[in-house]
This record gives sequence, C-alpha cells and structure tokens, in this order.
Amino acid sequence: MNTYAHARETYAALGVDTEAALKRLATIPISLHCWQGDDVGGFEKAGGQPGGGLAVTGNYPGKARTLEELRADIDKALSLIPGRQRLNLHAFYGDFGGKKVDRDAIGAEHFQSWITWAKERNLGVDFNPTFFSHPLADDGFTLTHRDEAVRKFWIEHGAACRRIGAEIGRQLGVVCVTNVWIPDGYKDIPVDRKGPRERLEKSLDALFSEKLDPAHNLDAVESKLFGIGSESYVAGSHEFYLGYAVKNQKLYCLDAGHFHPTENLADKVSSILQFVPALLLHVSRGVRWDSDHVVVLDDPLKGMMEELVRGDFLSRTHIGLDFFDASINRIAAWVIGTRNALKALLIALLEPTAKLRCLENDGNLTRRLAMLEECKALPFGAVWDEHCRRNDVPIAAAWLDEVTAYERDVLSRRQISFS
Repeated sequence: MNTYAHARETYAALGVDTEAALKRLATIPISLHCWQGDDVGGFEKAGGQPGGGLAVTGNYPGKARTLEELRADIDKALSLIPGRQRLNLHAFYGDFGGKKVDRDAIGAEHFQSWITWAKERNLGVDFNPTFFSHPLADDGFTLTHRDEAVRKFWIEHGAACRRIGAEIGRQLGVVCVTNVWIPDGYKDIPVDRKGPRERLEKSLDALFSEKLDPAHNLDAVESKLFGIGSESYVAGSHEFYLGYAVKNQKLYCLDAGHFHPTENLADKVSSILQFVPALLLHVSRGVRWDSDHVVVLDDPLKGMMEELVRGDFLSRTHIGLDFFDASINRIAAWVIGTRNALKALLIALLEPTAKLRCLENDGNLTRRLAMLEECKALPFGAVWDEHCRRNDVPIAAAWLDEVTAYERDVLSRRQISFS
C-alpha cells in the first residue's frame, strides 16, 4: 500500500475525507508578495533601504534588479508551489519605462504589463499603495501629516491605487484587494495622540470617497503595533483600524508580524469577522520584533489556519505573504513560506473538527485534549506529497535542487549592482 492510500484510510477512520481536503486546498490561493524578490526596492530608483520603518537585512547574491528579472524569479517560485496562487504588488513596482512618475500620478497604464503577465499565467493580483521610500515620507508621516499639502499628495496616491486595483480586477476578472498601510508614528512618547488619528480618519475618508465596483476592488486597512522609528506610537493602531473597518465596512488586515509576540492572532479572527465583511491575512513571522522572517510551519501559523477552517471563514478571508529575507536565496524564501502556509491549511482541512466539536459540546474536555494531541501525529505529510504530485511540482525537498540549479545558471550571473 502506498503512503497516500494508508494516510487516506487513517483519516477516514476519523471521519475525514482526504480527497475533499485536497479538492478544497486546490481552490485556496496564496498571494505571493513581489517585494521578497528585490528586498523591497521597487523600480522608481535603484539601491538603498525602503524606509518607513522597514529594514531588509542580508546581501545574498542574485537580487532581481529589473521587472524582467523579478518576473522570471516569481515564475520560478510559482513552478515549485502546488496549486494556483496570486501575486501581491506594491505601487512602486510599476512599469515606468525609465520615466519619473510621482506617486500621485500613477495609473493603470503603469501596471498594464503586469496585468498582461498575470493574465497569461491565470493569476489574480492584489495591490498596495506605497507610503514609504519617498521624500514626502522622510519625516515618518503621510496621511497624518500636519501639512495639508502633504496629506493631499498621499490621499491622491491612495485614491490612484484604488483605481489601479479596480482596473486590475476588471481586466483579470478576479477581485483585487487593495490594502492601505502607513508607517506614521513617533519614536518617542508623543504629547498629542489624538491629532494624528483625527487627521488619519479624514484622510482615509477622502481616499475611499470614490465608489468602485466591489466585484473589481476591495479595500483593506492594516494596523501595526510599532515599527523602527515609531516604537512609542503608531497612529494606525489595531484599535483605530478595527474601529474604522467596522464603521466603514472595510476589510481588516491582520499582519502576523504587527502584534506583540505573545498575542494570539487566531483568537482575533472570529471577533473581527463578527463585524467586518472580510479579512485580509498577511502571513509573516516576527522574531522579537516585526522582522518579517520567512514563514515556518509553527504553532501560530497552524493556529491561524485552524481557526479559518473551524469557523468556516475561508470564503471571507484573503491570504497573502508579507516577509523579506535577504540573508538566504530569495526564491527559496518564497517557496518555503508559501508551501508552509499551504501545509498549515491542509493540516487544518484534515482535522476531524466535527468529532472534536461534538466532544466539546458534550463537555468531554479530557477526550478533546487527548484527540487534539493525537492529531499532531497524523500522516498529513503523505497527503501533502499527493497534493504536490497531482500538481506536478517537486515532492519533499526536491524543489531545492531546482532552486540550486537556477541560482547557478541565472542568479549567479547577475551583477551586484549596475555600473
């Protein structure tokens, strides 16, 4: 008997249909973040750190320097990940043709080549305004800025990005999630906490004022606990954006790296989805701070996916990645993180949730705990290998051989910097 057949029988004894789990997994895309491929550099200028409280560490050779290189690297990563995924773009990754186009003047024409590229690959695309790496963000303030002219510039940028997202969704025939995150905050203790948040609410109202077809574009807002340069105060806190999302019925973005390390994000899901239409989940891994490490198959990740499945929230949740690591092969980082996110989903889909819920409802908490622990030893790995086999991608660690060959044949030939 092969390993999958044995695993199928093992799960069937617990009332779990592995075929149904595999079928469901195949319908759940993960949105790969383009910024892992070039260390959040974008294509407005070459080199340098992204700013806005973001810091990419490491100098592994082979970083993508052009649109063509980045797309080739994404293609390679996608070829090693089972299923049909999505792509997550930031606004400063436009195809600007070498011309200076300021953020408030960008339009769908600057992303048409991305749309064409995605359509050829049958990929959905998500979008993000870029409220960092810009002279008007150097002081750490954008939508909360005291200067009305600066606020207006960033409002127009955000509004332009929503229109771009809507055009992406229209052309691809798959809704685009446009997510708003800003770095605004103070390094040390502020005297006025209220003022920036009052300005932020007004800015967001203006940014979202244009009515767009929700079949093409969905708006999300993303909170943060703190950042580099905003250790003491972030205007767009969890409480602020949760209130704004509930009041205005926007998607709320839970970024796994934007909370205190001891907070349980899985516990937030059912509370938030009680009051907002949908959730955007940014899968990341903070280590001691919001360091956006590559996602591993750990308990917090599994807990998040379990909650999405147990609460029947998958249809109301959009899942994307958000990490950047320049200390390892960047394509490997994409593959490791995405495959782990999918593995966590599969583990959740294979859980005998109906049996566990019955035990809980009957008050048999002893057997519930025992069964939860026994589930950890179930042979999900054989089911995962079957998923990879059916999607014609390498099984187990065999994908790493392809990444190694790509590094030798492609990445190693890239110069460290332009002459």
